[in-house]
Amino acid sequence: MDKPKYHSTSNTAERKGFALLITLSVLAVLIALTGVLLSYFDTVRKDAAATKALVQADLYYMDIRKIIGDFKEKKVLYTTLYQMPVPLRSPDGRFDVQLQCRPRANGININWLGKEDDPKMRVHYDAARKLFENIVQDYDLEDAGRLEEMLLEEMQGKKSFIAKENNRLLQKNGIISSKQFRHILQQYQFETDDRKVALVPWEKYFVFGDSGELVDGNYLSAELIAILFDIDLESVKDEWVEGGMNLKDFVSNMGEEYNDKLYAQKFVEEAKCSVQYAYEDGRFAFTFIDSEGEVKDFEFNGKQ
Repeated sequence: MDKPKYHSTSNTAERKGFALLITLSVLAVLIALTGVLLSYFDTVRKDAAATKALVQADLYYMDIRKIIGDFKEKKVLYTTLYQMPVPLRSPDGRFDVQLQCRPRANGININWLGKEDDPKMRVHYDAARKLFENIVQDYDLEDAGRLEEMLLEEMQGKKSFIAKENNRLLQKNGIISSKQFRHILQQYQFETDDRKVALVPWEKYFVFGDSGELVDGNYLSAELIAILFDIDLESVKDEWVEGGMNLKDFVSNMGEEYNDKLYAQKFVEEAKCSVQYAYEDGRFAFTFIDSEGEVKDFEFNGKQ
């Protein structure tokens, strides 16, 4: 007579526990994989939307480029755009953007700080040096020497503090954009722990890029005028109207000297423009410049 077969309770429990462990492990992997896939698809959707928005921006840019290129009275156009954003809309509603521009030469070019050895640029270097030293003193920056060293390294192409992915950055030495300049400031702050550098309103003083050798003086900020001409800031704020006065007359009335080698005597056709437009469920933006009749340097800024 065969003996009845007995199964070990402990072995059965172990097998069930092992099966449960496998099931839970597989479930955990599936959950994790599902999360990754959902995240991936969400990224793809966002990338696709951004790509479509970029294509739309390029189409808008080509239209605006033609409009500006065909416009003969640039002074009338830009003095209007400098004052307020202008909506542009086609009758069928398919073209609907907001355009705003600012003078490109309404400050001291930061790159002039690297022109110490160029005798033709002595006036420009002196202006940049005076401005930089006053900012350092007024804002009590911790390590002005290191900041200047970093700026000069970028200007001279000795070392770049920003990844040069943009073709314009690859083609040119110097500091050609406010974004590039801000990246250098971030690196400086990281190295020195000087938080005061972030308090400086740099764009009231400096401009970036190849904006020529003349300053559009009629559009300078009160803060910049006060430093360049040694005039009390409050007095400048009380009297000066940016874009509504002639700098030469203003400085003369304040009893200071004006250097014709540095400041333009007529309207400067150097503008940087930004465009905002709605696309699907967001607003996007791009920028470009108009330099001496050439509309160029399109740059997509993404979702705002």
